[in-house]
Amino acid sequence: MRLAYDPSHYRDNTSLKDMVDTVARLGYEYIELSPRKDFIWFYEYPKVNKQLIKDLKRYCDDAGVKISSVLPVQQWASPVESEREAAVRNWKRCIEITSDLGVDLMNSEFSGDKTRPLESEAAFVKSMEELMPIFEKEGIKLNLQSHPHDFIELNTEAIRMIRALDRDWIKLVYSVPHAFFYDDGIGDVEKHIDEAGDLLAHVLIADTLNHKAAFGLRYIVNPPDANVTVHQHLNPGEGEINFDALYRKLREIKFDGIITNSVFAYSDRPEWSNEVTLKSIKEGLGLDIKQGLNI
Repeated sequence: MRLAYDPSHYRDNTSLKDMVDTVARLGYEYIELSPRKDFIWFYEYPKVNKQLIKDLKRYCDDAGVKISSVLPVQQWASPVESEREAAVRNWKRCIEITSDLGVDLMNSEFSGDKTRPLESEAAFVKSMEELMPIFEKEGIKLNLQSHPHDFIELNTEAIRMIRALDRDWIKLVYSVPHAFFYDDGIGDVEKHIDEAGDLLAHVLIADTLNHKAAFGLRYIVNPPDANVTVHQHLNPGEGEINFDALYRKLREIKFDGIITNSVFAYSDRPEWSNEVTLKSIKEGLGLDIKQGLNI
């Protein structure tokens, strides 16, 4: 099992070198390279050249940190063709960067437009038809997650789409703070993991409130019919995810993929947040945190 840290708490006003050094100091061997403005940002063409790639590799080597995966988010499922084409172009560059970094795994979201699911699905499949040969040529695997407000929000639908792509190197990211979107407010983490079966390759750890609870008033949005979705990435124990059930199920199936600390809520207190979340993961899964291995 690989234990990774998503350094989104450190993506603003922190250099690449300081970010990598901080991840090592916090106790991680692996870093999930999530979006940041000076490297790969949401929906944009990557702002990376050969020297920056060499620098990042050196920073990681010096700190004793490895990149577990590269995480771009692009509108590759947009029903607007010009947006989809731009996203595919951006994805091609992201794949090239990942290959140059010597990393063999990327993870991302389905994206698209929730209000236009069939058109988004068609756009996604078209994009994948263009990109899958490139992934295969570069020897890079892909893990996908459904996300609130994507054209796929349900866990079962994400699994079906991955199976439809029918590539053994495309697997599932299970994002725990999305659990209440995965089954429309039930949040049955054990059932979700059972549904995923052998596709489960990556679990993102964070907590959230159930947006469907209390007559839908856990979060109050005005006007009430506004087209928005709300979730959080809190420390375990601060929301309503059943972490006892989650950790028990992951131990039961002897999960051997990537576990990522995916808490984003405390950029003003990131080290405290990491202590809380790391303790939860360690106690829940029985991990040797320094080595990231089952004991």
